[in-house]
Amino acid sequence: MKKSIVVLMFLSVTALAQNPKPHFLTLSREELKDKIKGGWAGQTIGVTFGGPTEFRFNGTFIQDYQPIYWSSESLKQTFENSPTLYDDIYMDLTFVEILVKHGLQAPADSFAQAFAKADYALWHANQASRYNLLNGINPPESGHWLNNPHADDIDFQIEADFIGLMNPGLPQSASELSDKIGHIMNYGDGWYGGVYVANMYSLAFLTKDIKYVVSEALKSIPSESQFYQCINDVIKWHEKYPDDWKSNWFEIQKKWSEDIGCPDGVFSSFNIDAKINAAYVVLGLLYGKGDFTQTMEISTRAGQDSDCNPSTAGGILGVILGYENIPDNWKKGLKEIEDIDFLYTKMSLLDVYEASFNLALEQIDQTGGNVHDDELNIALQPVSTVRFEKSFPRLYPKDKIEIHKKLEDELEWVIDGTGFVISGETAPWDSRTDYVFEIELYVDDQFQSKTEIPVNFVTRSPDLFWKYDLPEGKHSIKIKLLNPSEEHPVRIQNIVVYGPEK
Repeated sequence: MKKSIVVLMFLSVTALAQNPKPHFLTLSREELKDKIKGGWAGQTIGVTFGGPTEFRFNGTFIQDYQPIYWSSESLKQTFENSPTLYDDIYMDLTFVEILVKHGLQAPADSFAQAFAKADYALWHANQASRYNLLNGINPPESGHWLNNPHADDIDFQIEADFIGLMNPGLPQSASELSDKIGHIMNYGDGWYGGVYVANMYSLAFLTKDIKYVVSEALKSIPSESQFYQCINDVIKWHEKYPDDWKSNWFEIQKKWSEDIGCPDGVFSSFNIDAKINAAYVVLGLLYGKGDFTQTMEISTRAGQDSDCNPSTAGGILGVILGYENIPDNWKKGLKEIEDIDFLYTKMSLLDVYEASFNLALEQIDQTGGNVHDDELNIALQPVSTVRFEKSFPRLYPKDKIEIHKKLEDELEWVIDGTGFVISGETAPWDSRTDYVFEIELYVDDQFQSKTEIPVNFVTRSPDLFWKYDLPEGKHSIKIKLLNPSEEHPVRIQNIVVYGPEK
């Protein structure tokens, strides 16, 4: 007999864990494909809708009187005129292509090398990881906070959608793949963002109960982490302010708006930290109440990374609703772009619908389910908690020293703290030159390292130097440029100084 989703949505994870025999969800092939299509379509719609406001509203929300435009031409115009806006989707497709080519057991290195050698530009944790990979630091060390000042940033969170979409009702399998891929570029809260998103997608195949999806998926995250605590607060504040998303937003801002890691976000209203942007995703899902328009509006109007957040929320809701139930107003123009390859890929939406469906069938088969010609029996998995990790322990921002000087030979400063990050620019936007700088770092007159830093924007290092393990006190820092170039200047922007955590 075919089990209904309505019945299964009340099946507790405790019951799943205690019963040695798996519980099954039965879906037709068309139902599964419709939900997978809804996930990819929701992402694409969300990033298109939020693109014009991305990081234009930092530390504030977008007021109700300000319209965010949407029309039947929005998707086509964006695909034609701003194709790089879909970076969080074509990043996903890099990994999907590896799975299609090498199968479900593809090693972490295959994902890492494809990502590192891709032609597209990257930022933050992704770019720091790419630089690490190209210079011999492999995963998981490439995403670790000691090697990546952006370890807690949003990057893996916006790239984990495909994992949940190929793991319907299989959150443990989603977490396992998240471990393999997410540590390429992130660690700690940055990794948890992707684990959480992948688990929400996985659970979205089971139920229309959005609160169940966001709450149950949170069990995948260790409760001692700040990521868990932040999202748990959003859920609690939703109970306190069930009809007022802005009151919840203010609570998030008061408690969770500090950015510790990202050098661009420290001492700034800019915040690309995973947990606060995940909070805005959850804000849109909870207060949107299953309404696609309200979910888009709230997750976008919350600000910060306001294209990626509605993309994630729209994708999860797209699975819950299914492609056919996404309102027609939002799908206007979708048919016109579904056969267009995303930039830097050989995959269109039509291709990824099919690829994700086939990967999901493989996962269902390999996890104890049954794949038949007319229906699929999925052996449901309980949510399991991943291991605890924490980035930047015992570090707290103390100062941001503005430099804004050209490095012609050497520069020296004195700091008072236990760590620092030196930010600068060696690669102007879209530079493709092969020139590589050689720069030495000295701390307290002791040579630390000689680093090769490309001028090429695709292979650049987003930060020049960092060190987090100094003894508390004053330290002299000197950087020395060994091969200056008149054609390619090096500009030092600032130094973030860390001390003991408050």
